[in-house]
Amino acid sequence: MRQIKTFDDAYQFVLEQKVCTVFGSKGSPYPSLWDGTALSEAKPKAGGWSPKVTAVWDWKTRLPQTYPDEVFYGKVRGGDAVLMEMQHFREEHYPQFHKPAEQLGQLEQQIFEMVRLEQGYTGELRKRAMNRLACTKSQFETALKKLQISLNLVRSNDTHHKNDYWLPMSEVHLELVADASANRAAPLGLPPGGGV
Repeated sequence: MRQIKTFDDAYQFVLEQKVCTVFGSKGSPYPSLWDGTALSEAKPKAGGWSPKVTAVWDWKTRLPQTYPDEVFYGKVRGGDAVLMEMQHFREEHYPQFHKPAEQLGQLEQQIFEMVRLEQGYTGELRKRAMNRLACTKSQFETALKKLQISLNLVRSNDTHHKNDYWLPMSEVHLELVADASANRAAPLGLPPGGGV
């Protein structure tokens, strides 16, 4: 497997693997960026993160920001954060794993609607949800994870955002969401938008 030492190595790794977890996970079928990164795990004497943690943490954000048409960041079943080659995301992952918000639980639907009306950072969304919906921090975190796994919410790739800023998937990948809606609405045996 490729020995990842630089930002460009990490980019090539994502393109080659199609899907990789950011930090390794025992039950995951995907290779991990963390396991493939050949940098020191020793913490600096002055304190702070090791070179490996610093690099992987940076790459998980900067890859989709730098290559938004080639790299997708999201969560997969089980909750692992992943980087995904965009063609794989569009053609295989999204059609297979997208589940409309209205098919999720009540809290997920309410949080999705909050983000649809007023996007925001994790912290401010959590505060709003806990105040308005009387949910706990843990319930909010679980719902946010489910909304990512079901491909309803996605993290913004805008470099102005230093923290996770959440958007409805349609704000970032409108054509995918529109195609999925058309496919659900198409009568059996007819192509989307098809008819007599």
